[in-house]
Amino acid sequence: MASPRERAKKITEGAEEAVRKMEAIKEQTAESEEGEVEEQAVKPLDEVMGQAEQAYMAYMEAQRQVANAYHENEKLIARAYRRAEETANAGADSAIKQALKERDEKIARALKERDEAIARAEEAFRRVKEEAEKACEAAVESARKKREDALKQAWQIREETLEQAWSIYSKLSR
Repeated sequence: MASPRERAKKITEGAEEAVRKMEAIKEQTAESEEGEVEEQAVKPLDEVMGQAEQAYMAYMEAQRQVANAYHENEKLIARAYRRAEETANAGADSAIKQALKERDEKIARALKERDEAIARAEEAFRRVKEEAEKACEAAVESARKKREDALKQAWQIREETLEQAWSIYSKLSR
């Protein structure tokens, strides 16, 4: 199947050929001096003129058809582009929505994990603090007991030492 350009070129060549024939016949009729020759030339001239007119009309029709075909092709290309653009936009929108959804889900998971980690850390802190408080209280109680025991023992040694000293003094002073 010939392309629209090739068909238009053939039609144009046909019309040019018809115009050349018409010009040749005009030249022949102008050169002819006899009326008889003119009469005979008029019939072929009318015939060629009719052919030329038909060729020109066919050329004009072909040109109109080619223009219509190009316009229709432009419309088809524009529609195809719009469809491709819509498809691309829909794909991009879908991918963006999916990416945003995944981001939101990941952020929600991260927030939940962070909250759980904070809760675990606070619980661990509370336990360690309680253990430290208990250990501190036990150490303080132990230190007080040791101090009291040491003071009792020191007081007892003092008492014994004073008693010995008084007993020595009383023996000497007697």
